[in-house]
Amino acid sequence: MLSSAHTPRLLRSPTTTLRSCLHSTTTTLPPSSQILTTRKSLFSGQTTAVDLAKSFLHRLRRTEPQLNSFLYVSPDEVVLKQAEELDYKIKNNEEVGPLAGIFVGVKDNICTSDMPSTAGSRLLENYCPPYDATAVRMLREGGAIVVGKTNLDEFGMGSTTEASAYQVTANPWDLSRVPGGSSGGSAAAVSARQCMAALGSDTGGSVRQPASFCGVVGLKPTYGRVSRYGLVAYASSLDVIGCFGSSVADAGILLHSISGHDKFDATSSKQEVPDYASQFVAIDHLESKPLKGLRVGVIRETLEEGVDPEVISSVRDAVSHLEELGCIVTEVSLPSFSLGLPAYYILASSESSSNLSRYDGVRYGNQVHGDGLNSLYGDSRAQGFGSEVKMRILMGTYALSAGYYDAYYKRAQQVRTIIQNSFKEALDKNDILISPAAPSVAYKIGEKKNDPLAMYAGDIMTVNVNLAGLPALVLPCGFVEGESASLPVGIQMIGAAFDEEKLLKIGHVFEQTLKGSSFVPPMVADEFSC
Repeated sequence: MLSSAHTPRLLRSPTTTLRSCLHSTTTTLPPSSQILTTRKSLFSGQTTAVDLAKSFLHRLRRTEPQLNSFLYVSPDEVVLKQAEELDYKIKNNEEVGPLAGIFVGVKDNICTSDMPSTAGSRLLENYCPPYDATAVRMLREGGAIVVGKTNLDEFGMGSTTEASAYQVTANPWDLSRVPGGSSGGSAAAVSARQCMAALGSDTGGSVRQPASFCGVVGLKPTYGRVSRYGLVAYASSLDVIGCFGSSVADAGILLHSISGHDKFDATSSKQEVPDYASQFVAIDHLESKPLKGLRVGVIRETLEEGVDPEVISSVRDAVSHLEELGCIVTEVSLPSFSLGLPAYYILASSESSSNLSRYDGVRYGNQVHGDGLNSLYGDSRAQGFGSEVKMRILMGTYALSAGYYDAYYKRAQQVRTIIQNSFKEALDKNDILISPAAPSVAYKIGEKKNDPLAMYAGDIMTVNVNLAGLPALVLPCGFVEGESASLPVGIQMIGAAFDEEKLLKIGHVFEQTLKGSSFVPPMVADEFSC
């Protein structure tokens, strides 16, 4: 058991609770699934897909000038036409998919055949792929309407979305702060209700950290659960496509719709995909101790020096709540945890230096004409790549170079094996592991842009999960008082390989029973009750 001195029973301070429900005149309600609610409303005739589309497009157009979440927004007439077609099918009792009427944003490093896919880079400016990524194809087959492509750090390399070649995205909770990265556009869009759900990619925390900063749910699946076909490669042994939602149910339903084996991706798994929706029990039907007997391990190394005290307090409050729900909580030690960060940056940079060599101005990317072939290659890359991408390519090339391979790349792979084994040992004794999603809440735009080491250190909570290939769920658990607004804190739940089902069950019960907090940012809170 964790010491009671370190696990205060109050879920939230009075000040934070008051601020979180400023726009409510009633008791705070748990987050509902926008996907399930929308489907019910459409089939009952309470609303139409066209009305929903107009509402979301209006909110998107109103908030986008402040947020810059999207690099491309589908024209209104295209979205409304798809909505009209859906209304026609429903009216005539035709079969529609499980995501019918759901408006989804897609990170701009995931290929879409009818929209640009730039990966946030000038090198791929105006590039339109000839095909949809498998995940996008499955979304559309399920009836989802893709409303646009969201902003990101160039090629997914960054933690703030400031490394985008096009624009800087703001955090909906405080426009002077970063939304996280590299999937900051997707997280901000879901947080501000510009779309119902979104796809992102997670190489070292790029779904989970922005989910924490923006107060939404972020789900990183097991490596191989979702096809990577059509995802612009950064580090192929670490990259996964993940999901954002405003509730655990929405993230789980989205994951179910894009999971499964794909012949176009040799690393995609043939593991059976469970029915995640079966875990989303209504709060009225929950037992008094709905998580009784589940073993939860809190990773000691994630609540030590280097983590903001307010973040530690919020996570300990969340752990207390899990105990109240019946969980058996213990503290676990992963001595190799601190080794993950240097190992990750060596491996990810090494793989990126190989993957990005294809952008030479001939095979891929915009071309800058030169006097010779070497000049064409060099000028195309020099003008196409941003500074962060260039730095990581140089680091990776150095780590793979003759004389340094054993000292860096080989040793990093050995550390990766140690990390995998330590997680397996801990998860053999526990159902899930717990940590903060990030060592701090969202920080100011520009605060760490010129200090890459400080920015990289912010990934300490998430990179180990990618190195181990495990699934992880991040969901909001509290607030920290900022200068001008409350800022959300995310808790990370880590599960065994291909056990997303258990993560979703625990996460759903946690959010449905968490009292006194509404994770709707002030800029759109008037439209949503707590």
